[in-house]
Amino acid sequence: MLPVVMSLVVLAIFALLLGARVVWRRGDRQRAVLMAIAALVIAGNVAIWAVPI
Repeated sequence: MLPVVMSLVVLAIFALLLGARVVWRRGDRQRAVLMAIAALVIAGNVAIWAVPI
């Protein structure tokens, strides 16, 4: 179950980064930066989950 969840979370990271790029081009810089920060936080969580116990 965990690999399925992790793959969906990685897809969410890519979606956030792509969305941040689109929002940045439209001029809403603050929202784009917040989306990129959210993607980084989620990527950190995935990195923590990927570490073997």
